[in-house]
Amino acid sequence: MAFVKAAKLSDVPLGRVVVVEVGDEDVALCNVGGHIYAVADVCTHDGGPLGEGYLFGEEIECPRHGARFDVRDGSVTSLPAVVPIPTYDVRVDGDDVLVDVD
Repeated sequence: MAFVKAAKLSDVPLGRVVVVEVGDEDVALCNVGGHIYAVADVCTHDGGPLGEGYLFGEEIECPRHGARFDVRDGSVTSLPAVVPIPTYDVRVDGDDVLVDVD
């Protein structure tokens, strides 16, 4: 595993999504109850930008057609998407959010 610094913890407010670039990947960092999750910033339904969507508990909603995914494991929780989104391992070291996209 190759964890790299993606953001400061203070840059990802509670209940919000922040998009960062990690290597060649656009990653949506999601702060759910103080726990940071990292998912691909792309909806598997039509390629929409998930990072522009909203968090509803552990679910992120695509702003285009309302598909929802569980940020903890990438699973689809609401149509029209049927394919899960990629998720990435996260570590928090002090105020640094580290993500492994390999």
